[in-house]
Amino acid sequence: MKEEKKISNAVTKMIFFYHGSTHDIEHFLKVWAYARTIGEQENLNEELQETLELASIIHDIACPLCRSKYGSTEGKYQEKEGMPLAREFYQEFDLPEEMLNRICYLVGHHHTYTGVDGLDYQILLEADFLVNASESHYSRPQIESFQKKVFKTGSGLKLLNSIYQLQG
Repeated sequence: MKEEKKISNAVTKMIFFYHGSTHDIEHFLKVWAYARTIGEQENLNEELQETLELASIIHDIACPLCRSKYGSTEGKYQEKEGMPLAREFYQEFDLPEEMLNRICYLVGHHHTYTGVDGLDYQILLEADFLVNASESHYSRPQIESFQKKVFKTGSGLKLLNSIYQLQG
């Protein structure tokens, strides 16, 4: 697979994966856009940026399975079911094993806010929250709490503060 097309191929494959679920499609596209933006603003190196983007595209890959299997897309279910689905999804992409392992790890931990071990992980949490706060209509106190407890990157904080009109 051509190097420069990995991202667009992953986006296209994920759109087809969701079989017309516009909510799921729009959600991952928004998370990917925020992750890409924050990663670029934080000056991630090329490999880490690609890892982040590929993980953000499929971060909720387990949602359809979780809906049918558990009747819920709770984070614990997504994390449990997401890693093997992520590995299978990217099988044809000829990714370096280390990158594939990291993507699977990120998918399997994107609702865990402790033990964050890299900027790719941090940015994925921030990007997902930026979207979830709007989609789930989080209250101002919930957003402010998350701002204090979880947000760490300068770029993510600037976006959060601007979008939700918080004090920096």
